[in-house]
Amino acid sequence: MSAAKSPSCVPGVIAVTGCDGSGKSTLTAALEKQLAHKCAAEFVYLGQSSGRIGEWIQELPVIGGPFGRYLLKKSDSVHEKPSTPPGNVTALVIYLLSRWRLFKFKRMLRKARRGTLIIADRYPQAEVAGFRFDGPQLSKTEGGNWWVAMLRRHEQTLYQWMAGHLPALLIRLNVDIDTAHQRKPDHKREALRQKLDVIPTLTFNGAPILDIDGRRPAQEVLQVSLEAIARLDPRCAISTSSSV
Repeated sequence: MSAAKSPSCVPGVIAVTGCDGSGKSTLTAALEKQLAHKCAAEFVYLGQSSGRIGEWIQELPVIGGPFGRYLLKKSDSVHEKPSTPPGNVTALVIYLLSRWRLFKFKRMLRKARRGTLIIADRYPQAEVAGFRFDGPQLSKTEGGNWWVAMLRRHEQTLYQWMAGHLPALLIRLNVDIDTAHQRKPDHKREALRQKLDVIPTLTFNGAPILDIDGRRPAQEVLQVSLEAIARLDPRCAISTSSSV
């Protein structure tokens, strides 16, 4: 797959991004519920879904449990030791997770082009490496043999291609570390801090970005988001009384 020659906007795609604990799930669910009254709206999760894939693998008979835990442990180890060259199995698992994200992304594009309004939780980017930031994970690693190097190049190309398709609007929810950790106490504070340091700096290849303070009441965040979407797409216009 070749990288997109220049970024192009995909009408009908509204993406929501932000650190864990910023309110992405709450906002995307509310947007889908409100906008479904006006047009064909659908929620799409564009994260790399390692947890969900791991659940599927672990359901396989006999080898499922141990094999699933082994693969996900290999993949997760890259977060903690990026300077350690990934082995062949680790690199393959990471690459397949990125291919799965590409599959979901292409399916989303087809639906959007048929007129469905897409509400996407997360959006891939090629600026900063790492699944934590929705970027290419193998680019976060160093070294490895020819096989690993090949997969790294291919994965980078996948993300460059996806990043070349801009959402009509990207809503970025911003919070502070204390709010994020209070809402997501099961997440490591350092991992949340890394996301809070990186995500606000991303340009998403020049996509139109609406920054919102995620600490504001959920209904206020929803209202601001609905108003911005309505300015882009008149079919999504919703009166104030129907959105609170």
